[in-house]
Amino acid sequence: MLEALQKTLILLLLIGLGLALRTKIKNKTEINGIKEVILSVALPSTVFIALMGIKISLSLLIYPILILGFNFFIFFLTPLFLPIFGIDNESSSGRTLRMLLPSLAPGLSSFPFINEFLGDDSLALAAMGDVGNKFFALNFLYFMAMNMYLKNHKKEDGEEKGKVKSLLLSLVKEPINIIMLLAIIFLSFGLNMNSLPTVVSELFTRASTLMTPLVLIYIGMAVQLKEGKIKLVSSILLFRAGITLLFSVLIISVFNVTAPNLILLAVVVPLSSCSFWPFAHISGINLKEDNKDVGKDRRTFDMNLAVLILAFSLPLSTVLVMGILASGEFFANTTTLLIFGLILTGLGLAPHLFKKPYFKFSKA
Repeated sequence: MLEALQKTLILLLLIGLGLALRTKIKNKTEINGIKEVILSVALPSTVFIALMGIKISLSLLIYPILILGFNFFIFFLTPLFLPIFGIDNESSSGRTLRMLLPSLAPGLSSFPFINEFLGDDSLALAAMGDVGNKFFALNFLYFMAMNMYLKNHKKEDGEEKGKVKSLLLSLVKEPINIIMLLAIIFLSFGLNMNSLPTVVSELFTRASTLMTPLVLIYIGMAVQLKEGKIKLVSSILLFRAGITLLFSVLIISVFNVTAPNLILLAVVVPLSSCSFWPFAHISGINLKEDNKDVGKDRRTFDMNLAVLILAFSLPLSTVLVMGILASGEFFANTTTLLIFGLILTGLGLAPHLFKKPYFKFSKA
């Protein structure tokens, strides 16, 4: 328990370090340099190691399929509830939320606590489930990001044939996709990290260790705390957590899960914070638009909102996951989970459902 808390505190302190560095590093070019290191070095190395470590067992395929089902559930649900929060689905904010909300980062926000409270066996099942999430975040969301970008700039990109060509060229040029293809080739020949020369495996391992600290420091440096957006982000994340719990209740009921550890696992993994991977796709698109001098009003994504989502999602998910697991078997009950899910959903929706009537009443 103490070790898990220490890990969480370190993650939050790294965000704080990024906030402190804002007084030293104010140049946008320098901040973009850090982002480029993340996108071209740290992230591809992390993805390579994750893919090379995948061992898929047919008997365990249900776990990645369920997590993938959750990803798509939130992905298709997001456009339906965004108008409630006053967000247009085709705005830069709407596209940003549609990218980030369905993704999960269990490695940062839930794996340390699963290992601490539920043990190694549960952690192994959670890691297996994350394979589905990795596929969704790395592949599907990348295609969606490119599609949103091309759709947003369809007038400049010309004919449909040109758009497809642009998409394919972007796919080939992205470092993360080159690395993924390399990993797939190695896996097809039965190779893993241990099979590679020590120099190569050590290079990827050391580059991968840059990932978490650089991402969190970058979040602290890039985030712009505006009261209106903070309230909006908090409401959306509370709603996401509530809907997630209701999804978990549905899965537990449909599959008639009775083992407390499996119930808690089905609850806390989907409650993980939003992933950095779709943020990396968003950053890549933003860099393209920087190079083309695209104005803020014509951007495909809202970078500030994306950073806020990541900054607030991590502590909220950590508190929820840690609280549920620390409560023993209290939350290993569908009735308790249903009530808690409805409460969180209500807390997220309430400020937006009653906002307009309130203002009308105030004017009267």
